[in-house]
Amino acid sequence: MWILYATGSAFFAGITSVLAKCGISKTDSDVATAIRTIVVLVFSWVMTLITGTLSGITEISEKTLLFLVLSGIATGASWL
Repeated sequence: MWILYATGSAFFAGITSVLAKCGISKTDSDVATAIRTIVVLVFSWVMTLITGTLSGITEISEKTLLFLVLSGIATGASWL
């Protein structure tokens, strides 16, 4: 089963790049990144609700939350 997941992951990683290049051909790259980020944000919350793991948010320790926030900042900074 993991081979199926790995193949799917590789496919979607590749198609992400192709679609992003098509999407920014006539659009400012910052605006395109903002739009893509909003879509990812909505998708991740929908998946959290579908899987029923939303209650786990209250179980996140302060240290873990700090690292997640720093990771998000680093991700945003990597787009500069």
